[in-house]
Amino acid sequence: MLMIVLGWYAIAGCVIFAVAILIADVVVPDHDWIADTISDLGAGRYEFIVDIGIYAFSASLISIALLCAHVHMGGWGWSAGIVGIALMGLIVFLIGARNEYGDNDSEGVVIHIYLVYGLGLIMALVPWLMSSGASRAGAHYRKLLIGVSIIWTVSAPIFFFLPDGIDGIYERYLGVIAFVLVFILARLFIKRGQQLKSAQG
Repeated sequence: MLMIVLGWYAIAGCVIFAVAILIADVVVPDHDWIADTISDLGAGRYEFIVDIGIYAFSASLISIALLCAHVHMGGWGWSAGIVGIALMGLIVFLIGARNEYGDNDSEGVVIHIYLVYGLGLIMALVPWLMSSGASRAGAHYRKLLIGVSIIWTVSAPIFFFLPDGIDGIYERYLGVIAFVLVFILARLFIKRGQQLKSAQG
C-alpha cells in the first residue's frame, strides 16, 4: 500500500505543478507563456500559485526517492540514483523557497542559476544510473530511462542559447521530460505494489 500511495502521489504532484502553471499563465497579467519562463511566473504578486506547484513537485521527487530506497533494485547506480532524486527534490524546494526568479533579485547571494545547473546535471545522470536496476522490473524500464537521459542531455543545454521569444515554451518542454522520469518510476512502484497486494490476497 505504501508503494501504491506514494506512487500515485508522485504523479499527482506533477499534475498539481502543471495545473498551477496553467492557472498562473491565465492569472498573471501581461504574461506570454511562449516567451516567458516559469521563473517569471514565480515572481511578483501571484508567486504563491507557482510556489504551490513547485512544492508539490518537490514532494513528488521525495516520494520517488523514498520508494527507490524502500525497494532497492540493486547496484551502485540505483543507490546513487536515490541520492540524486533526493537532491533534485531539495533543489526544487530551494528554487521555490529562495524566490530568486525573473525579478532581477540582487539581495544577498543569488544562487538560482547554480541550482538550475545542479538540477540539470543530476537530471541527466539519474535516469541512466537507475536504468540497470529498473531492468529487474522489466527490460522496457531500462530502455525508457536511458531514453529520458539521452533526450534530456541533448535538450537541456539548448535552453541557454535560445532567444527570449521562445525560451518559455522550451522550458515547459524540459519540464515534461522531468515529469516522464517521475511517471516511469511511479508506474514501476505502483505496479509492483499492486502485484504484492494481490499476492497477499
